Amino acid sequence: MSRTVLVSGGSGYIAGFIIQQLLAEGWTVHTTVRSLKREPELRPLLGGTPETLKFFAADLTADAGWADAMAGCTHVLHVASPLSNVPPRREEDLIVPAREGVLRALRFAKQAGVTRFVQTSSVAAIAYGHGKGHHQFTEADWTNVNSRDAYAYVKSKTIAERAARDWITAEGAGMEFLTINPAAVLGPVWSKDFSASIEIINQLLSGALPGCPDLGFGIVDVRDLADLHVRALTEPGLDGERFIASGPFLKMIDVAGILRARMPLQARNVPTRRLPDWLVRFAAKFNPLIRQVVGELGNVRDASAAHAFERLGWKTRPVEESITDCARSLIERGVVKV
Repeated sequence: MSRTVLVSGGSGYIAGFIIQQLLAEGWTVHTTVRSLKREPELRPLLGGTPETLKFFAADLTADAGWADAMAGCTHVLHVASPLSNVPPRREEDLIVPAREGVLRALRFAKQAGVTRFVQTSSVAAIAYGHGKGHHQFTEADWTNVNSRDAYAYVKSKTIAERAARDWITAEGAGMEFLTINPAAVLGPVWSKDFSASIEIINQLLSGALPGCPDLGFGIVDVRDLADLHVRALTEPGLDGERFIASGPFLKMIDVAGILRARMPLQARNVPTRRLPDWLVRFAAKFNPLIRQVVGELGNVRDASAAHAFERLGWKTRPVEESITDCARSLIERGVVKV
């Protein structure tokens, strides 16, 4: 039986790996891109044929193209969400398209008769606003968007997921809904469109950082994350679920140590020392990106993926493999010079 799924944001880092796995497993895939001018570039990278992979022009902020993209689909993986490597001028520049984009996709999915809708959310919708220190989070936790440490991206993911769940309660009868909530996504890059998480490895490899601030993050491999999305499409009985997608929580100094140990020649510019907190706070006065995360100093936000392991039989590869595969692919693609 032919199965057709819409994957939104087809040019994105995570969506690319999802599409590749879906095609390998025999799905017909529809995907949205902002402009069809990207199709000639993306098709050789993603695979498939014009019959098994179809591109549609659609944007999070407008209705045009969504009905055509959804036509014939039984499932949706809504991966597209606004993201920026620099803080937005206004929080609404991230929040509004994230919220309105998922609501738009939900409306058109319902009209098309989609039976299951999976939203890519984030641990950002779980792990903020709980105070400083060492915290262990599960899917039962929610970010407090009114807290000082909830910056624009964190708010956008939290507000978008809550809005989607509210819409499902009010309007979504007959359509199953669940979310995947990944931590920092690393692994090999397949194009020059990759997640902001990859910038961490880029900065370490290039020697742009004189030392490692006391910051950390959970890590999930993009290939494992794609597999979790595909599992979530067909496993019965998942309506309303959330699944954290994360491996171990590592500090930047730990990531730097893995790079230097696993690839000493290419990682010769990777810093070996920690940056004192006072110096990071001083730099934050002049750098908006640092200012955005300075409240993270010393925090441990450890999010457990036990639910995904137990409910979906999901597995993750060693974090060292994710980190070094990411670094090597950045070097091979010329993104970073070492």
